[in-house]
Amino acid sequence: MTRKKDLEAARAEHKSLGEALADYDSAYYQDDAPKIPDAEYDALRRRYEALETEFPELSGADSLTQKVGAAPAEKFAKVAHAVPMLSLGNIFADADLFEFVARVKRFLGTDADIAFTAEPKIDGLSCSLRYEQGKLVRAATRGDGAVGEDVTANVLTIADVPHRLDGAPDVLDVRGEVYMSKADFSALNARQAEAGDKIFANPRNAAAGSLRQLDSSITARRPLKFFAYAWGEASALPAATQEGMIAFFAARGFPTNPLTLLCNTPEQMLAHFRTIEAQRATLDYDIDGVVYKVNDLGLQGRLGFVARAPRWAVAHKFPAEQATTELLDIDIQVGRTGALTPVAKLKPVTVGGVVVSNATLHNEDEIARKDIRIGDTVKVQRAGDVIPQIVSVVAHAEGSQPYVMRETCPACGSAALREIDPKTGETDAVRRCTGSLACPAQAIEKLRHFCSRNAFDIEGLGDKQIAFFFEKGLIQTPADIFTLEERDRDPSNLKKIENYEGFGKVSTRKLFAAIAARKQMVLNRFIFALGIRHVGETNAIRFARAFESFAAFRDTARRAAPGTPERDHLNAIDGIGDVVAEAVADFFIEPHNEAALDALLAQVTPVPMQAVKSDSPVAGKTVVFTGSLVKMTRDEAKALAERLGAKVSGSISKKTDLLVAGADAGSKLAKARDLGVETIDEDGWLRLAGAPDV
Repeated sequence: MTRKKDLEAARAEHKSLGEALADYDSAYYQDDAPKIPDAEYDALRRRYEALETEFPELSGADSLTQKVGAAPAEKFAKVAHAVPMLSLGNIFADADLFEFVARVKRFLGTDADIAFTAEPKIDGLSCSLRYEQGKLVRAATRGDGAVGEDVTANVLTIADVPHRLDGAPDVLDVRGEVYMSKADFSALNARQAEAGDKIFANPRNAAAGSLRQLDSSITARRPLKFFAYAWGEASALPAATQEGMIAFFAARGFPTNPLTLLCNTPEQMLAHFRTIEAQRATLDYDIDGVVYKVNDLGLQGRLGFVARAPRWAVAHKFPAEQATTELLDIDIQVGRTGALTPVAKLKPVTVGGVVVSNATLHNEDEIARKDIRIGDTVKVQRAGDVIPQIVSVVAHAEGSQPYVMRETCPACGSAALREIDPKTGETDAVRRCTGSLACPAQAIEKLRHFCSRNAFDIEGLGDKQIAFFFEKGLIQTPADIFTLEERDRDPSNLKKIENYEGFGKVSTRKLFAAIAARKQMVLNRFIFALGIRHVGETNAIRFARAFESFAAFRDTARRAAPGTPERDHLNAIDGIGDVVAEAVADFFIEPHNEAALDALLAQVTPVPMQAVKSDSPVAGKTVVFTGSLVKMTRDEAKALAERLGAKVSGSISKKTDLLVAGADAGSKLAKARDLGVETIDEDGWLRLAGAPDV
């Protein structure tokens, strides 16, 4: 029974990991835009494979351990590989290398030393070049290992790739890596920036994006290079060893990596790994490990393959790159939701071929845990293409003091607080600005919320228009929305809204009319629009019902310090706990919010919600709406139900009393019938609610 439960948990985790990894594979192989650092991907992949090792029943035909890469993109013709382009297994620790060699020996049944080649693992795009009668006839990407993308026209523009091979077998698929040197990458990005074009994140993305162009003339202008290191289909092999095949490629004009070395023991392999790792930063191309391959091709044939990788080869991945530098200062950045994030300002240092001057510090607890101080000498790690992080402190600066996180927002000066998690009783790691209405760092996000459908719902003020007006300095706070027309008509205003691109007299007039129509707003929507933390639609309704006016709500919240009758009053409202009450109190005692709120109330009048009927047929019942309503919107129907004293839910359960099913009702209707829940249509709902037949 225990294993059954463990299997169920493992199956759920395996499925979740598989979906995430498939998404990451698609982004990496198809879009040339990796979503997470290699180290994070490798960790997820190891966990995925560990689950299949522990529970073999999870390893089916659709498992990612049976697949390589991602399906080829639709924009390219497809090419079936005569010999699949498999991936490599990964190892990360020294002990893993010794185990790999021992495993090869066990499979072959020998105790004798086995020679391996050790070569840098190039961080580029795998490519297969097919030669027939010595002529290059086709080039393809790896794709999903079985089928790749036809990039022949683009590969023909790469100077490193010979168009003809003398003395080659009748058929030979030469395989290797298309890459871009660091120097060429920097020069390309400089040209891209000057032309106002896309800037590439790293050489691998630049190489992949350049090779996968539909216009080969673009590829021809990109400085791509190629290293040959493997082969696929071959009518005959010109050598009996891996080392011999590399020599053959070099003799035919292919660039091969000069750091490739023949090793006879795992100790020699590990020593060469260390040598390459030490040279990594000085190489003019990106690498992320060392690949070991059994040298004898006959032994390779005996060893064969498992799933997506050969038994005779493995990739020894480097740990994330690190460097040492000085921490010059700590800046506080304010996110669009008010979260304060400390960022280290570093003396510039090269990490993994990239000049780093900033590093994330995550939060104040992390700073305290590592005892990071301004002026310290610190170790910096760059894991992939994300912002680097400080791993540890190497040495404190003389006279340095522990860092103290500021308690006010650097963008607006409002208090920045850490909340208590009601479930764990622990303090949140993130400190947040309480100046919701006044903080410029949060302004666009708050304005979008203020104008959203369930708040003020101002037609013509969508996300795009809000961003435009904010950029032009026309709307910075909610109050500015309601003075927009007056300011636009001011004779001293030289730039009218109707003269901006995308606007005109008619659309401007409609916008002003839509704004004017919202100068009175029902209390619950007004409260919701303020964007108070933890106050969504439901809690806004609770507050609107509990207070007869906004002034009463505001007055109570202003004085709701812990232990006061006002705090008790907020806590006593059904559904409101101390976390919400504290957030409300923090909002109203912040002077910056009060000033913005006064300006808003000078333009807008909150009006009470309609009284809730306690004697209606649905008072106290749970109602669910599904399908399309014709005579009123879903929001109107919900509002009507709430005025009648009903509780509106979004899902069907045994506690549901009534389902109102509109047109095209689906699974909720079926479930309601299964549970025996009373079901009526829209007309039946209108009759029950006593609403006019609209």
